[in-house]
Amino acid sequence: MPEVTLECFARAAADTGAHGDNDTLPFDIDTRFVFERQDQLADTAYSLFAQLGRDSVTNSRSKISSLSVFSERLLAATGPAGFRIVTKIHPFWNIYFNGLGIAVANALEPKRDKTVFSYRFLKNGGQELFDRNSSWRRFREATLSEATTGTFIVQTDISSFYEHISHHHIKNFVDDFFPEDARIGTQINVLLEKFSGGRSFGIPVGGRCSRVLAELFLSYIDQTMTARGLKWHRYVDDYVLIGGSHAEAYAALSFLSHRLSDYGISLNKAKTITLTAKHYGDYVLAQLGDDDDEAARLKELDLRFDPYSDAPHEDYESLRDTIESLQVQKLLNRELEKSLPDTFLVTQIGRTLRLQKPNAAIQICSTLLNPENLHAFRASWSTIMRGVANLRETEEFEEIASTLDGLLDGIPEHSPHLLQAEASLLHYLRTLRFAKSRDRARFVQKVYESTSFYTVKRACIACWRQWKDRASFTSCRNRWNELGPECQRILWLSSFVFGDQGESLRRQLAPNLEESWRLGIERQGTASYATTYREWCDEAHDRL
Repeated sequence: MPEVTLECFARAAADTGAHGDNDTLPFDIDTRFVFERQDQLADTAYSLFAQLGRDSVTNSRSKISSLSVFSERLLAATGPAGFRIVTKIHPFWNIYFNGLGIAVANALEPKRDKTVFSYRFLKNGGQELFDRNSSWRRFREATLSEATTGTFIVQTDISSFYEHISHHHIKNFVDDFFPEDARIGTQINVLLEKFSGGRSFGIPVGGRCSRVLAELFLSYIDQTMTARGLKWHRYVDDYVLIGGSHAEAYAALSFLSHRLSDYGISLNKAKTITLTAKHYGDYVLAQLGDDDDEAARLKELDLRFDPYSDAPHEDYESLRDTIESLQVQKLLNRELEKSLPDTFLVTQIGRTLRLQKPNAAIQICSTLLNPENLHAFRASWSTIMRGVANLRETEEFEEIASTLDGLLDGIPEHSPHLLQAEASLLHYLRTLRFAKSRDRARFVQKVYESTSFYTVKRACIACWRQWKDRASFTSCRNRWNELGPECQRILWLSSFVFGDQGESLRRQLAPNLEESWRLGIERQGTASYATTYREWCDEAHDRL
């Protein structure tokens, strides 16, 4: 019988600590906090679940509904011209939500169809929740193997999938897997409503539980497709349908459209095409990259270096040797000649920055951040900024730091439009925290005063902390009650770099901290979230 266990929350905390809480946003200091206090946070989450488990379904729902759960909906750029909304969730509630999602994934995975390649759950994967070998590339390769002579292939996807998922259907599906405990589906349903601003549809983009819930939702469609005897493959909301004739492929598309409409979602007309096997083969090869050897090798590299492997140094050096053997700058220059650069290739180039020698890294950065080029590379913005941040925080690249900072400082002047989306702005702010200048101080202050998002304000305070900007710290400290708990927590951590002034802040505000940072789940005899965070700050502040 599937159940929610302490291990579910422990894996959720471990995953967040290792990979961050949202893959569209940069790491913030809370990621480090979760990593170093994952056991305590998992215990607190499981304690809450156990407490709610002793209530009736109605009382359980009422208690969750009455809580104030912090989340923010931020704009993120996607692709060359698109945007979407991503959700930043309070660290504790992110762990709690993902813990419930892991319990659902445990129950769902054995029942999933083998023709689905997205987010295959690893029951014993530790920090890794999903199988890396089950990828979009493997999905495409599998469809190619069935696109034989004489077949017709439909390529399609769901229109605005995450935005249209019904919470009601999600609850029903979760209840199917946990028939003896309707509280699990109820809790997920209430949290989804909170993350969606009270709406009854839409799941948050960027987090782990949402991926599980999306797969759960589509698994019911998958079952009907297989039962119908259709040939199909899926990766998240991308479908490939295979028929022995044009009519057969069209009938499969019609069947899929009907089944999706049963749940209030529909296919994207603009992205639905029917191709012969030959034309589909050409289409997929173009997607996978009909490249020369060097571009193909770069695309195929797994650049997610694992420092916890059995031989981390050897793994890193092997990757570095491979990257040095490729002419990355030449590949980048070639992308600039295209009207629409290959997003994945540019993304891979951004990931290589930390593996380059300093002189090669700054040459690539100069190309990526050039005002005439940056707009063309906007679809890879987050990866480029992550790569630049990696260079700035590594002593090996100290010799190029000032040149790199000069490139970064020009962005608000020549490309301010690229900073309009909050997610893009957060990635940029993270690159600024390593060095202060008058222009940067002015820019960050302007951002802090103009934004209404606590997540962005936190990123500004993180810059001031790193810069030891006493004037900005003092201004924030004098407006403590206006900050809200999210900004208060980062300012509390920042206080440790301001000597007596910081000590005075902690002494004066400590008595009311538990009340200010209450989640509404506190119980006598168990450590509260506020206590866990305060103790972590006391222990970790001097090495952050």
